Amino acid sequence: MSFYRHHVFVCTNRREDGEPCCARAASEEAREYLKKRCKDLGIHGHGQVRINSAGCLDRCDQGPVLVVYPEGVWYTFVDREDLDEIIARHLQDGEVVERLRI
Repeated sequence: MSFYRHHVFVCTNRREDGEPCCARAASEEAREYLKKRCKDLGIHGHGQVRINSAGCLDRCDQGPVLVVYPEGVWYTFVDREDLDEIIARHLQDGEVVERLRI
């Protein structure tokens, strides 16, 4: 068994050269929200869910992006409702949220 059931990496890369980047799409705030929400739900920690920042994941043009391991499922999101859906359906129920998948 993996140390975490789900390990989520949120791209928080910031580019200063004008190129697309996830940080300009509020990905840092999204990561904080995901982490707090998972803690509030009691699903954060060993054997459950871990939320981490990631540097560039090379998909900023589709961003903001996050990836869930061990499945290797990539998502984009717009707002907290999208993040709540990823938490409820994927992290809690194990179902891929196809409408947000990239």
